[in-house]
Amino acid sequence: MERKPYVRKVNFYETDQMGIVHHSNYIRWFEEARTDYMDRIGYSYARAVAAGIDLAVVDAYMTYHSMVRYGESVHIYTEITELSVARMRLDYRVVDAETGVLRTEGYTGHCFYDGKKQVPVSLKKALPELYELFESLNFH
Repeated sequence: MERKPYVRKVNFYETDQMGIVHHSNYIRWFEEARTDYMDRIGYSYARAVAAGIDLAVVDAYMTYHSMVRYGESVHIYTEITELSVARMRLDYRVVDAETGVLRTEGYTGHCFYDGKKQVPVSLKKALPELYELFESLNFH
């Protein structure tokens, strides 16, 4: 799959008094980039939820390398880096859209979750077409 980034322009409300993006917004950006990624691979997050499967976030981590300021745009690159029948990890790289400078990187870990029964499930059994799609992305 082509590594096309999610493009995000910083809004004023996302910044602190110094015009720098508040750290809490990066988790939101990761979520936006993750749902955009699923749209681009042809299996939207809404489609997975409609099929009864959610990708519950079980952990999140990020490292800040440099500040992002109001009015700047960033490219967020998303990729699956770990996959099992029960869990998945996505890594994110936030880079300045103009200079390519790395601003932030991180990851989110997810378990596959049956929204109706409210229990973790094997994605390979519960929604095999999505598991096969994730597996085909050659994340190794």
